Amino acid sequence: QVQLVESGGGLVQAGGSLRLSCVASGSILSINRMGWYRQAPGKPRELVATMTTYGTTNYADSVKGRFTISRDNAKNTAFLEMKSLKLEDTAVYYCNYRDDPKDYWGQGTPVTVSS
Repeated sequence: QVQLVESGGGLVQAGGSLRLSCVASGSILSINRMGWYRQAPGKPRELVATMTTYGTTNYADSVKGRFTISRDNAKNTAFLEMKSLKLEDTAVYYCNYRDDPKDYWGQGTPVTVSS
């Protein structure tokens, strides 16, 4: 089992920045992928960004150039630096850990962008 604890969400004005953190614990494998997904009200959960232990990243087109994912593999922690936040970034952000075929989710941290 893997447990994920997210932090860093909150209320921010449009154009502002936030940094999310996710700490993984439990049966962590040396090769894995961690990332962030989000779900806005009434919408399906969508990919935001992922990063493997090798450093390979994948970003949603909507966040490219504004969001940056990073990891501290020694601490099993993933970060999401979010800049130039827009109203449409408002959502609950979920941390994800994957080492195929296992897939784990955090409980989510809300991000609200106000005008």
